[in-house]
Amino acid sequence: MRTRSAAPSETPDGPSASQSVPPQSTPCKTFILPSAASDDARFVQLPNPQSGELTRYFFCPRLGVYEFTVIKPPSHAPRSILFTQTPENTNQGPPKGTISKAAELLVATPIDILFFLIPILSPSTTQSKALFQPLDDIIDSQVEFPGHLRHVVYNDTFGEALLPRAEAICDSVEAGDEKMLRFSETKLLQELLAKAERMVAHGLPPTIEERFIRQALATPLMAVKRENPSANDPSDGNDESQEGKETPSTSNTASTSASTPSEKSVSTPATESTPLDEDTNSAEVTNLLRISTALKFLKESYIHEDMRTRLDELLATPETLMDFKPLQDRLAHVAKLRAEALASRSLGDFSRKRGFEDDDAAESRAETKRRKEEEEKKKKAGESRGVKDLKKVNTSGMMKMSSFFAKAPAKKKS
Repeated sequence: MRTRSAAPSETPDGPSASQSVPPQSTPCKTFILPSAASDDARFVQLPNPQSGELTRYFFCPRLGVYEFTVIKPPSHAPRSILFTQTPENTNQGPPKGTISKAAELLVATPIDILFFLIPILSPSTTQSKALFQPLDDIIDSQVEFPGHLRHVVYNDTFGEALLPRAEAICDSVEAGDEKMLRFSETKLLQELLAKAERMVAHGLPPTIEERFIRQALATPLMAVKRENPSANDPSDGNDESQEGKETPSTSNTASTSASTPSEKSVSTPATESTPLDEDTNSAEVTNLLRISTALKFLKESYIHEDMRTRLDELLATPETLMDFKPLQDRLAHVAKLRAEALASRSLGDFSRKRGFEDDDAAESRAETKRRKEEEEKKKKAGESRGVKDLKKVNTSGMMKMSSFFAKAPAKKKS
């Protein structure tokens, strides 16, 4: 009968030298949480407002719900983080620390509880659209309710902030000393537009401003033919009487010079193109595009697909809360100009090899090239020093290794 050996003894400072620390199968994650969080704050698993999948959030009854934004270095420039503590007594020796190979920081950023209330308050059937109910009754009527979400909505401290956010997207009536609520898609759209306007007022990130605003409103450029003004300048000494008394030899010379590059006429190359439409974008259209971009980000990040469709239908109605028709007309005009510029380009003009529609393809090719370079760098980094030294050896006069394993030639019969 086999028995287990006794556990290795531990010193006061830690495990014995013979005991090895097993490597971690899962890398540690570094969370940056709000410093003002209370002791009752917890990590919770809540259904994602956009997809419905359970996702990790941070909940503080006093501060609200926080989502986690991942900040990490690019894959082509890997980084690591060293975590150390400064010892209170310098005589204790160097400080002990840990290294995180994946330099990811999960920063807690506040998220409006309103987005979690939309699936709860929005009716599942058309019959319940005309019903006003108290908020507690609406929450109690939910059949499938995750336990962590129930902990959030039934928290006494956080309940005071829950009702005002529900009223922001619902029609309300007074019934005695209690408020009755009914979900309103119009109020939801109004709240999202207000959030989008605040995002624009604080300023969009430079990358979004460049890609989704400036490039979307940029008009195309086209090569045009310009006449040299010095050709018809009366100050050059050639008046109308002299042009009328032109000799045949002179006219031949003039016609020859006109067919060759000279000072009489100059054709602007494609690299020196001039704008086809010089009308600048008005501030109203630019601001509408910023609001539209911010609104699209909110809908795609926090609103379910079915609800997004209904909100888009509300935006398309004549009684919409914000008229995006000037923006749509401007974008259609820019698309028309780009199509005309592409069609008017000469077939013999090879100065621009790509059309305006090929810009996305060029970006994808650049991304593929960058990924290939990253893979090559990873392969080189994983090679040993011996392999690298062997690659530097000159093998021009040496036989290949496969020649030693080839079949021997047949012997001639004597």
